Amino acid sequence: MGRVNVTYQTWRVRYRGAVKIKSSAGRYRTVQQFALLGLFVFSPEAAAQPVTPTAPPAAQATPVAPTAPPAAEATPVTPAAQATPVAPTTPAPVAEPTPALSVPPVAPPEPEKPSHFFDHISVRGYTQFRYNQLAATNDRLVNLQGDRSVGQDAGILIRRARLVLSGDLHPQVSMYLQPDFAASAGDTIHVAQMRDWYFDLSPDAAKELRLRVGQSKVPFGFENLQSSQNRLPMDRSDALNSAVAGERDLGAFIYYAPADIRKRFKQLTDTGLKGSGDYGVIGVGVYEGQTINQPDQNTNKHVVLRLTYPFLFGEQFVEAGVSGYTGKFVVRTDEGVTAPEDGVRDARACLSLTLYPQPFGLQAEYQLGTGPELTNAATVTDAEGEETFTGTVERKSLHGGYVLASFKLDSLIPYVRVMNYEGGKKHERNAPRYSVRELEAGVEWQIIKPVELTAAWAVARRTDGRVPYDRESGSLVRLQLQINY
Repeated sequence: MGRVNVTYQTWRVRYRGAVKIKSSAGRYRTVQQFALLGLFVFSPEAAAQPVTPTAPPAAQATPVAPTAPPAAEATPVTPAAQATPVAPTTPAPVAEPTPALSVPPVAPPEPEKPSHFFDHISVRGYTQFRYNQLAATNDRLVNLQGDRSVGQDAGILIRRARLVLSGDLHPQVSMYLQPDFAASAGDTIHVAQMRDWYFDLSPDAAKELRLRVGQSKVPFGFENLQSSQNRLPMDRSDALNSAVAGERDLGAFIYYAPADIRKRFKQLTDTGLKGSGDYGVIGVGVYEGQTINQPDQNTNKHVVLRLTYPFLFGEQFVEAGVSGYTGKFVVRTDEGVTAPEDGVRDARACLSLTLYPQPFGLQAEYQLGTGPELTNAATVTDAEGEETFTGTVERKSLHGGYVLASFKLDSLIPYVRVMNYEGGKKHERNAPRYSVRELEAGVEWQIIKPVELTAAWAVARRTDGRVPYDRESGSLVRLQLQINY
């Protein structure tokens, strides 16, 4: 019995680090089972002896003293009972893992397509069909600088066939390209011609400050900048358009407008109020001076400045502006007409006022200036009976303007315009002096957004731009069908 106890105690001392003695009966049995297991492993001969648990000696005392088992469990185990090895517990079967739900394979993301500049380009445009011979009273009443289907031998005309490609090549770089497939070249009509091709460069993405380089509209006046797609009268006034025929030239221009005013310019155009577009509240530039698609004829450049500001007057938008330019213009002449080779001083100043139609509208501009003009015109007959037209191009004063009133009635806008001009037409051969008086009354009807119909009656007295530059009078009814796309 003592051997059993010694062995037991020896085992307990050896394994006291792994045995935790607790006071509860359940924990006591656990200790006893571990002790028996140790005896079988390390001292088989002691397994046949009865085991009587004894209290550990004082020297072997552990910080926690074992508590005696309850009375019901104090009966010593018989040797026979101890001789039977404890059957190992069969481990519980491990459950097989539940197979994962079948998930369809995720397709790999498509590779990012390379960016191209044309991904950011928008395409739009418009086409105008004209007929000007309805109730016409004088075939010699022509407008060489405006609509060439007015007058003799004229009929249905495609006045404009425009296609606009525009967009941002970069947050700070924009492009604008506009060809016209219905331009005129001499007696040939429906000729393809480049109208605009320019780039806007900005120091930041806000684009409040822009440098425009290329062929674009010259910032002079209001009507010249207004798109023909938005303008109410059929043609621009002689007074303003004689400053820059075709409204465009090759040059470099700087425009500035705060972000909120840029939004206002856009609003005045997009809402059908016939705005002129965004040419800044300040516009300044240098350009060739010979106008659209014409090579420069001297080393002198034209300089232009324009100031304008749209504001609210009560509940109605109003825009007031002033503009002016100066330079030298070289006039094309016939054989018998003389003109300075380096050009004639060409300078004008213009005041503009626009009361946008909400619903009543008023638009007025007037200009003063000097420019090339034919003087001393005469027809000389030589000894052989041949006639030669002669004259001299000199610097002369000029003036003129217009007043346009309109009333916006939803999709209908009736209007009336009166205009006058006295001065030379520098873009026409020999720069003849023009005297123009004209009244035009009409109505524009936007049937649906892509389709507009305009009908107008005009009565005029104007100079015929052909030698001998007689003045002609007459009236006519004009029709225009415009398709927007």
